[in-house]
Amino acid sequence: MPLHILKLCVGADSIEDLQQWIDETQAERRRLGRPAEQIHTTRMTPRRRDEVLDGGSLYWVIRGVLQVRQPIRDLRPVKGDDGIERCEIVLEPVLVPTERRQKRPFQGWRYLTAAEAPRDIGQRGEGGDALPSEMRRALAELGLL
Repeated sequence: MPLHILKLCVGADSIEDLQQWIDETQAERRRLGRPAEQIHTTRMTPRRRDEVLDGGSLYWVIRGVLQVRQPIRDLRPVKGDDGIERCEIVLEPVLVPTERRQKRPFQGWRYLTAAEAPRDIGQRGEGGDALPSEMRRALAELGLL
């Protein structure tokens, strides 16, 4: 069973903001002749690597709400120019909206088990993926989504 990672998405106000950043980053990587990978660097390397790479995703918390995920392709240990060990989380550059859940702030990242992970929106005929993000946010705050 896959193990997921939960992380705060700092700097984005919505799924659309995150998608725009991904698109811009991908375009810059292509312009520089680099592989079309999306990489998120974090300080700590997951010790449960095999479980995460067995179908795990990075679940993003945007403005206090868990609302989207990205499949994880790889976890790469790297050493920065400052000599500090870090981890590159290599992600599919595709965002998958999920059921929304309020989350309190936390530092770093957390594991998220498959049983705890929210379902993708649009499964089982829900059609929630067609809603604009502001409307999804308002409905979630009312407990209706």
